[in-house]
Amino acid sequence: MIQQLIDRLKRIRTERFLAQTYQYQYAFVGMGQHSLTNLYPVLHYLGVPLKYICVTSERKARLIERKFPYVKATTSLDTILNDDEVKGIFVSASPSAHFSIASLVLKSGKSLFIEKPPCQTLAELDVLIKLQQLQSPHIVMVGLHKRYAPAVQILGKRLAKERLINYDLHYLTGAYPEGDAILDLFIHPLDLVTYLFGKPNILACQEIGKNSYILMLRHPHIVGTLELSTAYTWTSAKESLKVCTAKGIYRLSQVEELTFEPKPSTILSIPIEKIHKYNMAIEQLYARNNFTPILPNNQIYSQGYFSELQTFVDAVEGNHNHSVTELDSAKTVYETIAILRTYKT
Repeated sequence: MIQQLIDRLKRIRTERFLAQTYQYQYAFVGMGQHSLTNLYPVLHYLGVPLKYICVTSERKARLIERKFPYVKATTSLDTILNDDEVKGIFVSASPSAHFSIASLVLKSGKSLFIEKPPCQTLAELDVLIKLQQLQSPHIVMVGLHKRYAPAVQILGKRLAKERLINYDLHYLTGAYPEGDAILDLFIHPLDLVTYLFGKPNILACQEIGKNSYILMLRHPHIVGTLELSTAYTWTSAKESLKVCTAKGIYRLSQVEELTFEPKPSTILSIPIEKIHKYNMAIEQLYARNNFTPILPNNQIYSQGYFSELQTFVDAVEGNHNHSVTELDSAKTVYETIAILRTYKT
């Protein structure tokens, strides 16, 4: 009896997954390491009908068709834009090319998923936002994946019910000679605190070395400090966030683990922990399980890549279960980046 119930539940779960299909055709522009590692596997798992892959090299296009015989490889973006069967386009190419590609996709009227950064400057972002407004109601989404990470979602809901006091964030990596560290790397922590706490004002900023900053930001209901730096190492790169509230302390590590440490109560403003022994109880709100290799325990899922891509495709297909990260939602972080650049020595 129990085995029959287990088999039935497994069958229902499998059939539910197989029943989730998509009716439209899609295309992907770009095939770099990030796309191959984090984005293509999600599209394959979801069964997204990918008709085209667009790259700049004819040689790479031929290799793609050998590797993925069910996809048409092309070096012509116009071929994709002129194909009425293609309803949505994923773009994850060179950051410097994103603005021109996004502009053409938006003008074509097709839905667009553009990996961060969608453009290089605030002025370019304003141009893309205007193009998006002209093409409404097509779906346009920026790939700011940390917003979709389960731990960040949980933290956001908890903080919305708390009286905030302060936060402390560290984003520490190794050297980054291949691009713009502020736009390519630091956009992640800056967008994270903007998403969680609202629009910031820079109270203070000190450049302490090449691509290394100490910032103090004031948001509507909280003040925080950030250390953003490429002066460390990629081997032990670190992203951590500590948020102090009236009720306790939240700690988010690599968006892989989220804990809450409640503060001990007081009597007549006297901390109980000073009167008698206080047994600290740390509540684990989220942690990726490395033991069982199922979808929720995969880093692609815990980092938010899976949910953001699924959200985009579902929105294009008309299944609006979650709001998408539209271009104008990135404006605040671009404004902050523009101010941050003025502090460069």
